[in-house]
Amino acid sequence: MSKQLVLVSHGQLCEGLKASTEMIMGPQAHIHTVPLLPEEGTEDFKEKFLAVVSSLEDYVVFCDLMGGTPANSIVQLIMEGEAIELYAGMNMPMVIEFINSQMVGSAPEYVRSGAENILNVNQVIVALAEDDE
Repeated sequence: MSKQLVLVSHGQLCEGLKASTEMIMGPQAHIHTVPLLPEEGTEDFKEKFLAVVSSLEDYVVFCDLMGGTPANSIVQLIMEGEAIELYAGMNMPMVIEFINSQMVGSAPEYVRSGAENILNVNQVIVALAEDDE
């Protein structure tokens, strides 16, 4: 894998998402996490983020929530001219899409993959039962 993935979030969500993904996909050295901890402020988070990405040449960032401190900090960097690819609303299907696209060399479709996996399972069960009748 040449591209790196940086997960950022309020609290330890990003670390949990990486750990849960590794349960399915195995260890992922190319995925990095930057949590915003309760005792930290915007500048603390920004410094941690910059420290993580300083050694990365090609990376994409997934954040938990548009409009929150992690996303806003990165948006500020983008507005200052940093070339950062940022996606908000991260979920496990997006992370798996990143891994799979790197393994097979295909163009990732993070938004499609993330959105397609948001389902009302009860409605799916009802639809499947109706199809069986």
